[in-house]
Amino acid sequence: MSSRKRSLASGLTARRSPYHSAVTLVEVEVVAEPSVSSLRRSKRVKVDKTNIATEPNEADVAKEETTVKVSNAKQKSPRKPKKIPDSLDQPHPAPANWQETYDTIKEMRSYIRAPVDTMGCDQAQLKEQEPKNQRFATLVSLMLSSQTKDEVTDAAVAKLREAVGGTLSVDAVLHVDESAISEAICKVGFWRRKTQYIKQASQRLRDDFDSDVPKTVDELCSLPGVGPKMAFLALQVAWNLNLGIGVDVHVHRITNRLGWHRPSTKTPEQTRLNLQSWLPTELHPEINHLLVGFGQPRRLQVVCLPVNPRCDLCDLPSKSLCPSARKVVKSKTKRTVTAKTESGPEVHISLEEESTTLSPAPSTPGAPAP
Repeated sequence: MSSRKRSLASGLTARRSPYHSAVTLVEVEVVAEPSVSSLRRSKRVKVDKTNIATEPNEADVAKEETTVKVSNAKQKSPRKPKKIPDSLDQPHPAPANWQETYDTIKEMRSYIRAPVDTMGCDQAQLKEQEPKNQRFATLVSLMLSSQTKDEVTDAAVAKLREAVGGTLSVDAVLHVDESAISEAICKVGFWRRKTQYIKQASQRLRDDFDSDVPKTVDELCSLPGVGPKMAFLALQVAWNLNLGIGVDVHVHRITNRLGWHRPSTKTPEQTRLNLQSWLPTELHPEINHLLVGFGQPRRLQVVCLPVNPRCDLCDLPSKSLCPSARKVVKSKTKRTVTAKTESGPEVHISLEEESTTLSPAPSTPGAPAP
């Protein structure tokens, strides 16, 4: 062996053999691999942390499960009752001559037979025997009546009763498929949405109200598809409770035409609060039925229609009780029709036709447009 010392590479150590003095042993040093955290990160190489598997601790798992449970509870929780206002901070003043106007409309309604008189929500309960079912049928009729004529609503309630087995009850509705409900009420407006509302409301009634209609406005308005108008009417018809006025589009439109709101109200809720502040309480249950029959179309007679009201058939203009009244002008026109026969001369027939036009409403300060 050469006596010249040789430099050892890095990581090698030399020691003399214990068995022979002329022998030198060279050993390799074992160096532990550096941890991932001690490595210098290259500026060119990106470390993919997604490939590093980590075990979640128990605290994280428990926190995640709690979050999922809370989120599911929020999705399934029913709508909380919202407080429905029952009065104005400052009462609306009673309009002039309102009593005379009200009595005149009431007199006209005494000889006007309207669809609401025979097919309104109060008629739905007459086909049921159990008090709970009577109240539930009234509520269902009101839910179906939105954006729908009374004739169509009445027919839909009858079909729905037949579809659920002959008795309109909470349990009967819950035991049928939504398709059966949809097929029965498909003629009413927004029938798909109302199908879901009826199912969901029935579930709430069974779970929270012992399968009966609740007796407060706030609880009724917490049901899917039920608003203040339906709530007040349901309490009046189902429970004989006079807690407010059910204001629909007819009551809202006609009372504004009569100038009973200053300024004119924009929503039925504003109309309700105004009316309740000055109209005597004993008239609250009847004003909806009175004005609905005065404002909805009928076969034999139409009066205060949404478009082109028949002011010539109304007694209010002659008594100067309606600031929105329009003068009806009738005119007659003649036209000639020629009829031809197979074997004979031509026949000229002169026809006289009567047309009706409405003059613009008088400019009354604050009066709403018809």
